Amino acid sequence: MTDTLLIALFAFLGAAAAGLAGALALRLLRHRSLTLSLTVVAAVAVTAMLAGTLAVAWAMFLSPHDLWVVTTVCAMAAVVSLATALLLGRWVVARSNALTLAARSFGEDGGFVPPAAPGTAEIDALVRELAATSEKLEASRERERALESSRRELVAWISHDLRTPLAGLRAMAEALEDGMAADPDRFFRQIRTEVDRLNAMVGDLFELSRIHAGALPLSPVRVSAAELVGEALDGVSPLAREHGVRLVGERDEAVAVEVDAQAMSRVLGNLMINAIRRTPADGTVAVSARRGSDDASVVLSVTDGCGGIPEEDLPRVFDTGWRGTHARTPPAGDGPPAGAGLGLAIVRGLVEAHAGRAAVRNVHGGCRFEVTLPAAPP
Repeated sequence: MTDTLLIALFAFLGAAAAGLAGALALRLLRHRSLTLSLTVVAAVAVTAMLAGTLAVAWAMFLSPHDLWVVTTVCAMAAVVSLATALLLGRWVVARSNALTLAARSFGEDGGFVPPAAPGTAEIDALVRELAATSEKLEASRERERALESSRRELVAWISHDLRTPLAGLRAMAEALEDGMAADPDRFFRQIRTEVDRLNAMVGDLFELSRIHAGALPLSPVRVSAAELVGEALDGVSPLAREHGVRLVGERDEAVAVEVDAQAMSRVLGNLMINAIRRTPADGTVAVSARRGSDDASVVLSVTDGCGGIPEEDLPRVFDTGWRGTHARTPPAGDGPPAGAGLGLAIVRGLVEAHAGRAAVRNVHGGCRFEVTLPAAPP
């Protein structure tokens, strides 16, 4: 038993010395190629075995011949180990270089193309992560391009919408200044209408900027959905009478939501004003409030008689500045100011700020806008 312990002790001391030397070498070479590190590891393994064997042989006073045999065997093992380490290192480095080249495809418009040759489990896992990241970046770029296109359209449309009333205001002001206005009171009324139109546009832009910046102040309170529908109907009744449109309301008194009442009144107001303007005379605009199919949501809907929206336009209805095929700027005096195509974008922003969603779909004779909100807790 004592001899066994001594052999183990001498073998451990010899292997430990080789291991410490290998650890020092790995530390010095930690910034070099992986092939070199694997070679050092293989060399340490063989050297540790040889050092332990030599230490035991020296302690046991082996003959020179036996010592030479042991040394030769360890040397051959070292050659095979080093060759294997070099091959493995070159293979891993090649896969790493291929992954590096593939990763360089991440750019402004480039996508990630994974290497064709398989790698180690860790490299394959990294390839999957890079591919998933590439998909997210591409989706982000698509959103950025869509937003940039929307911004350009908004600037163009706002410029158009501002130019028309400003030109009219300037012409009327010059006519009044030169005393050429046959009916000054009519000019004053028209100036007031155009100023209101411009003020509405500026107000919508300011509201939309606060929504996009996440700086919209909300004060949620528990309110009956039927109360929201009733207030919306009362607010748009004069406009409906002016356009000859019938209003129909359907409400469930037991349905309640926890929302900012002023913001949600604007949501319903925007939807109903838009519906009234798109519905022909003698048409009907219906608004309803009901509990969702999952009993955890409330659905507010506004249905008009506009004849429907082209299917290709449905995904863009809530985009900033979207107007469809209707004229950019309504004729002067044709009802209240129509804004700059920001009403539905504001609707979506306000609804999403309440953790809800806004949607639109075509129905028989028109389209239905639906606002889904979380139901208030009982």
